[in-house]
Amino acid sequence: MTPSESAAIADLRTPQAVRDRCQQLFALCEAGQLDHFACDLSQLDTVADYVVATTQQLYPDFDVPFHSRWRHFDAGGTPRLAQLDQSLAELSVAAAARSRLDLAIVSVLLDAGAGSLWRYHDRAADQVLGRSEGLAIASLHAFQQGVFSSDPEQPYQVDAAGLQALTESDLANAFQVSDENPLVGLSGRLQLLHQLGRSLAAHPQRFGADCPRPGNLLDYWHATYGNTLDAGNLLTEVLISFGDIWPGRVAIADTNLGDVWPHPALSNTGPGTNLVPFHKLSQWLTYSLVEPLQSAGLTVTNLNTLTGLAEYRNGGLCLDLGLLVPKHDAVTREAHLPSSPVVVEWRALTVVMLDAIGDRVRHQLGKSAEELPLIKVLEGGTWAAGRRIAKHLRSDSGAPPITIQSDGTVF
Repeated sequence: MTPSESAAIADLRTPQAVRDRCQQLFALCEAGQLDHFACDLSQLDTVADYVVATTQQLYPDFDVPFHSRWRHFDAGGTPRLAQLDQSLAELSVAAAARSRLDLAIVSVLLDAGAGSLWRYHDRAADQVLGRSEGLAIASLHAFQQGVFSSDPEQPYQVDAAGLQALTESDLANAFQVSDENPLVGLSGRLQLLHQLGRSLAAHPQRFGADCPRPGNLLDYWHATYGNTLDAGNLLTEVLISFGDIWPGRVAIADTNLGDVWPHPALSNTGPGTNLVPFHKLSQWLTYSLVEPLQSAGLTVTNLNTLTGLAEYRNGGLCLDLGLLVPKHDAVTREAHLPSSPVVVEWRALTVVMLDAIGDRVRHQLGKSAEELPLIKVLEGGTWAAGRRIAKHLRSDSGAPPITIQSDGTVF
């Protein structure tokens, strides 16, 4: 690996690189040099109004929690986390935090788009849930049943042997998949968990030697950083720790970069210069690790370093309310691969627009970036508003305005 390749890989694993490359595409958009999208910034206040109204519906006092996987576990008003807390109460603080990290990591990795047809029936609560909440609760129940553990005496853990022993039938049963209840990307999700199991076993310094677990990152990070982690460093750590698990896509010097994609409008003048990093699932995971780390006494600082999530709810909000404008009908008429310039442009412009929306929302509410960080704007917020407008415009499905050919590992 050359020094320039090493520097490019390190740069692409930072949240600043996400912002910088997305800003490059936004500058081209403003100059009319993108093929698939234009931006109508006159709609920013309209979008901010919609986000504020949505936030007020969900959190009337504007006391918004963090955008993270933990919000989904209590979907439908059922206190599932209280039951989990009770189950972990006899463990030490550190052991309970390791279990919560295990759960957050495996649940986020299983959180790619489920498709509009799949549903999960929580029989104990007699609730039927789809999409992200359904995936969250299915993964929570699987975790509580020891599906990801190799030790029947220790169900509340995710370990290398348990993951590698998983079959597609195991995963299908846990997620209630059938011909009548299809889940997008089931085999892709299984491959991701198998890769995770192999990666855990291959890196004992991070995940432990005796029983490699994601949750053992708690000990590694505490030894490396002490009680305080910068959010940007945490994202980089997540990308390094789990970089091996992603399907082979774009690589530099045989290093898999994950959710990073080329765009033809960017000049290819050196290693990685034409690439746009998003790290959607990895940033979602980073956001979702904050609370388990806090439970162990660690503090995550500089949360505004992280970017908005380049996914279909946030991107759908920008498109449905006219902030992003397709330049031709094929954008919304045809299905697109995640690698397509259409999807790369859509996602990059979404990241930039989320920063702008956050600024407008804070201005309307008279709050600072510290009082209402982006992690709360997303929760209050843009993600919920994207779902709300999709349901209003496409009441039959609530699907996003652009169709993506997903393999279960990106969105």
